[in-house]
Amino acid sequence: MKNRMITILGPTASGKTGLATALAAEIDAEIISADSRQVYRRMDIGTGKDLDDYLIEGKRIPYHLIDIMEPGTKYNLFQYQQDFIRVYEGILQRGKTPVLCGGTGLYIEAILKGYRLSHVPENRQLREELEGKSLEELTAILCRLKSRNGSSMHNKTDVDTAKRAIRAIEIETFNGECDSEAVFMPPTDSLIIGVCIDREERRRRITVRLKQRLEQGMIDEIRGLLDDGVSAEELIYYGLEYKYITEYVTGKLTYEEMFRQLEIAIHQFAKRQMTWFRGMERRGHEIHWIDACLPMADKIEKIKSLWQ
Repeated sequence: MKNRMITILGPTASGKTGLATALAAEIDAEIISADSRQVYRRMDIGTGKDLDDYLIEGKRIPYHLIDIMEPGTKYNLFQYQQDFIRVYEGILQRGKTPVLCGGTGLYIEAILKGYRLSHVPENRQLREELEGKSLEELTAILCRLKSRNGSSMHNKTDVDTAKRAIRAIEIETFNGECDSEAVFMPPTDSLIIGVCIDREERRRRITVRLKQRLEQGMIDEIRGLLDDGVSAEELIYYGLEYKYITEYVTGKLTYEEMFRQLEIAIHQFAKRQMTWFRGMERRGHEIHWIDACLPMADKIEKIKSLWQ
């Protein structure tokens, strides 16, 4: 029996969105995004939405969980899980196949394994106590809390700023102190396709794509968000492009410093993504890897053969 869903994952610049949309056009599917930043409106170039990929031979491929939040707001895993359930069930009711596509490994695994999550409220007293601590100090606190709670810290992808680390500590503190009702979500049956790409080719694509996005107006996009009232602090919270370009726009970095530091940060991010995906395999997920450099038709045929 066919899996109810197909998941396409891979590091940044691997071409997973193009593959997902081409596959969706072939099998009459709908895309569910698994990207923690593409949920925000008007954050288009920096998050790599590539919405043109969703138009195949004049046909618009339906997509979900993109452009659902305003910039400056905080979107979390609990919200994503609830939004996914609603969208997923709607796609099945329409008789279509859901294709989950993205590079946020935590979001993907939360869906596939069915994480049991609680909504964690803001703890102002805790935040005041943590204010002023360095990222290294916050990370150490988080590691101790996770050890005490019996949870593990797979990597630091989601705690690359002090603000993110404080939120993670807030969640661990809540989980350790409260015995609240959590929302149960069963595991989601899925064929998992991983797009693998040679390290040097991945690095080349990242650099080329960064230059293209800067030429396409990524700096103006971020200036526009600042002009619309989104604070520099809020944009820096989103990391990567929004962190380094905001620091350039606000005069903290030169253009050359911004480009060099951002390029390095994206390379490091892609490496962390692959570390997470390999960790998923160790945690029992079967990922079928497909070479990113294969012709599109060959990649689609390979997926269809696995889906039979």
